[in-house]
Amino acid sequence: MRVTLDIPDQAVRAFDDDPVTFGDRLRLAAAVKWFETGALSQGRASEVAGLSRAAFLDALGSFDVSPFQYSAEEIIAEASRGG
Repeated sequence: MRVTLDIPDQAVRAFDDDPVTFGDRLRLAAAVKWFETGALSQGRASEVAGLSRAAFLDALGSFDVSPFQYSAEEIIAEASRGG
């Protein structure tokens, strides 16, 4: 599927990118945010970003986003419940 967005030229120039590179950045940023909010799994987010899952996980670090969708507290609580 192709989605077309109208982005002001100034926004693209702010990143010093050509339109294709800017589009790739935009896809990655959207995928990271949707993963961060739990809207997408790692696999789906990597597809949206156009990256392998490993490359997507690497990219999360540049956005300071954890690859884990559960907080430490949630993991501890789940483990203490036995499952």
